[in-house]
Amino acid sequence: MFKPIPVAIGLRYLRAKRRNGFISFISLASIAGIALGVTALITTLAVMSGFQREIRDRMLQMAAHATVSAYGEPLTDWQQAVNKAVADARVAGAAPYIEKEALLSGLRNQPAMVRAVLPDQESKVSVLAEKMVQGKLDSLQRGSFNIVLGKELALWLGVGIGDSVVMTTSDFRSTPLGAVPQLKRFTVSGIFEAGYNEFDKGLAVVNMHDMQRLLRMGDGVTGVRLRLHDMDKAWDVARDLAVNLGGPYRVSDWTSENANMFRALKMEKTIMAILLSLIIAMGAFNLVSSQVMLVTDKQADIAILRTLGLTPRGVMQVFVVQGTLIGVIGTVIGVIGGIVLTLNLEHILKAIEAVLGVQLLPEDVYYITGLPTDLQTSDVVIIAAVALAMAFIATIYPAWRAARTAPAEALRYE
Repeated sequence: MFKPIPVAIGLRYLRAKRRNGFISFISLASIAGIALGVTALITTLAVMSGFQREIRDRMLQMAAHATVSAYGEPLTDWQQAVNKAVADARVAGAAPYIEKEALLSGLRNQPAMVRAVLPDQESKVSVLAEKMVQGKLDSLQRGSFNIVLGKELALWLGVGIGDSVVMTTSDFRSTPLGAVPQLKRFTVSGIFEAGYNEFDKGLAVVNMHDMQRLLRMGDGVTGVRLRLHDMDKAWDVARDLAVNLGGPYRVSDWTSENANMFRALKMEKTIMAILLSLIIAMGAFNLVSSQVMLVTDKQADIAILRTLGLTPRGVMQVFVVQGTLIGVIGTVIGVIGGIVLTLNLEHILKAIEAVLGVQLLPEDVYYITGLPTDLQTSDVVIIAAVALAMAFIATIYPAWRAARTAPAEALRYE
């Protein structure tokens, strides 16, 4: 009794049993369409966010959050850089490194990125030691000229533990016969599996002192790798360290080094969201149809309300309220369904695999066991807002058409 008249009438129309069952069916189809679209969109974006998080986490287990390196020449005062880095409360660990592209030759040839590290300090910036499937990272002792390969790289080269790999770099040395490339034979002492193809197929690790000797770098290194407590502050921390060192240094973080990949993932998520929003739009179109048919069915009621003093604006509000409530019901059902489906998606996937007797996500193909999900509140809020906006827009034309009803014309044949 305390509701505004348009709201009260709109709620009554929503609860009342209609004479035309087809209109009720289309209204239910509208609710179902909006709910299905919202559910599908929430679940899909949660899965895509989960895969993106999984890829990022696996990548950052092996890669540094940020790096600081000298321009065009080796960084010789790397110990000072490490000391200043660990003095920053935002830095969890720091270690020197050398990176060099090289051609590795076993039974076959394969280009790879060779990273030279200090085995006793590598745990401060990565979990490489935990990813070893054969051998140990500690086997990279100074002067041993041992090498640790990614699993896919070792498979492609056709080598295993104890085999030899020849490393060819782009640096040349002068000999009586002319300039020849740097060559060195390394012994495979370990194999790791990071679960990320870029490292498993394209990364080899050696001792830093051995690499310095091969490249004649003296005590110089490529730079310093940093691991942070908050990886989102990587750029700021690396920039501050470069400023404190007081020289021309190159600063890089995990977002800039993998910008193309993360940009592609973001674009893929955006396009998928736009495409799945069409399901919600389909429900909104059904809502337009049901509201237009309802307006036609309620011509006499509209005329009577007009003669009782309800303004065209009030008539318009009646049908806007009713259509919006249908959108709210569909959105609420969809949000609840999307959250429930996302939280139980892992169990549903296992049930489907058990029934069909197949593995939908083979570990040897996707490097991931199970289906990762990341339900983000911001995504749910945006999806719900879009669904409500579409439902509201869908009610404007039918409501406007109802407001234009002429009482005399509508009651002529009643």
